[in-house]
Amino acid sequence: MQTAGIIDRNVNGAGSSHEFLPLVYDDLRKLAAHKLATIAPNQTLQPTALVHEAWLRLVNTEGKSWTNRVHFFAATAEVMRHVLIDHIRSKARLKRGGGQQRLDIEGLELAGTTPDEKVLLINEALEELKLEHPDKARVVVLKFFGGLSDREAAESLGVTERTVERHWAYAKAWLLTWIREQL
Repeated sequence: MQTAGIIDRNVNGAGSSHEFLPLVYDDLRKLAAHKLATIAPNQTLQPTALVHEAWLRLVNTEGKSWTNRVHFFAATAEVMRHVLIDHIRSKARLKRGGGQQRLDIEGLELAGTTPDEKVLLINEALEELKLEHPDKARVVVLKFFGGLSDREAAESLGVTERTVERHWAYAKAWLLTWIREQL
């Protein structure tokens, strides 16, 4: 990426946030579009709204500073995850109908989980993983929500790529087992 050097110079808050945003906006929007496309096809949250909400949360954080581009995008991935989860929870609140549909009792079938319910279940599993294995949970956030490569995740965490690969494999298996136990 051509702007990586500029980003690394400005990422520590050396420039104002309104100067920094144009440098990373396209990358953030691509990341947001990718995450929204993989989470749920019926998502009402748009990539632009996700980027803007995440940006507002990032720049309003006390004592913010990022050591480099990878660290910035890792922090952004975590914030985007929280924005997505908050949005899904907000949609599901009972005061908004909770996504309930009118059913004919005669044709009642057991319904599967909706895409939003799956995201909430994955988030719950990730929170449980974080309690037992915080290092492995961090790899999931960086790779799944942050879209970072193994190399970038390793750089962000200060470990080897092989360690990231092992943590990723373990975390996927752990999450799958935990989710199966919940269903």
